[in-house]
Amino acid sequence: MSDEPIQADAHDPLTRQGEDAALIREAAALTRELSTAKPSIYWPDFLICAAIGYAALFWAAGPMGTFWTKVAASVVAVLFLYRASLFIHEITHMKRDHVPGFRWIWNFLVGIPMLIPSFLYEDTHNQHHSKLRYGTEKDPEYLPLASMKPHMLLFFMVVAVFGSVGFLLRFAILSPLSLLSSWVRRETVARVSTLAINPFYRRALPEGEFRRDWIIMETGAALWSIGVITAVVIGWLPLNSFLIYLAIVATALVLNQIRTLVAHLWENDGRVMSVTDQYLDSVNVPPPGPLAELWAPVGLRYHALHHLVPSVPYHNLPEAHRRLAAKFGSGSSYDRANYPNLRGLIGRLVASSFRGGPA
Repeated sequence: MSDEPIQADAHDPLTRQGEDAALIREAAALTRELSTAKPSIYWPDFLICAAIGYAALFWAAGPMGTFWTKVAASVVAVLFLYRASLFIHEITHMKRDHVPGFRWIWNFLVGIPMLIPSFLYEDTHNQHHSKLRYGTEKDPEYLPLASMKPHMLLFFMVVAVFGSVGFLLRFAILSPLSLLSSWVRRETVARVSTLAINPFYRRALPEGEFRRDWIIMETGAALWSIGVITAVVIGWLPLNSFLIYLAIVATALVLNQIRTLVAHLWENDGRVMSVTDQYLDSVNVPPPGPLAELWAPVGLRYHALHHLVPSVPYHNLPEAHRRLAAKFGSGSSYDRANYPNLRGLIGRLVASSFRGGPA
């Protein structure tokens, strides 16, 4: 096979920009032995983040401390619980036998208390990685934001602000009602059971073993949500502490929404894209920028690379990036998906939105 990119056929949406065959081939070859998740990295990373995050949350929401120590504790809680929460992305990709028990422990320690049990992301996120779905109306995680009006970007962020309240009510009210009405159940699953940004996406009812797992997770989230609301109503949980908890969850959701804004360029118009185009529509923010590890942790600073080699776990993505960057160098297709910082990416998206589409 030649290293030269395949020429695009203007009538074939799969190759309208052409495939960089060398990039795809070398990405698979250079990362083949990097695809095994290591429990010795997953467990301490996740458990330490959860422990620090919850300790900070309890301090921020508790009766002790000054105003400024509570503010500092809230910042720590957001950052560490945000990182712990983003292991949901790894759960959707990892093979169960690589890190046994991780999925369930994550759900009961973080997924349920943070109101994002993993069934909200499992199955549907893999549709975002489908070669024929990415960037189309069938992709639950894609909108052509670059060509939408600026107020849509604002709306995109406002949704996240109220996400914590929305998820709390979804589990406390709709989950129990789903037991009484098959119509409510279908609509709940279809419309409010996916971490999606595409408002037209509708989810099918779960089946088989996943349906059983879904019920367990949803029951846990419903009991947690009902318990928290009940504790506030009867006075066991002070209203101030409850609001701080919701604010920390909401801030983590907003931070994730900001990350989502720059995970892709959002420039596709709904057509099926080549693998190379999907990669170039995605974003890496590699080192030396240190802040990317805060707003795009758990390997998500290498989001374009992840779309190229989704089987590589987060702890091996830095090495995968080094190998590919050294192989292809500056100006290559691989290099074109690398960006220096968050500020420039947001500026690009906002400018494109005001223009009515990419230049």
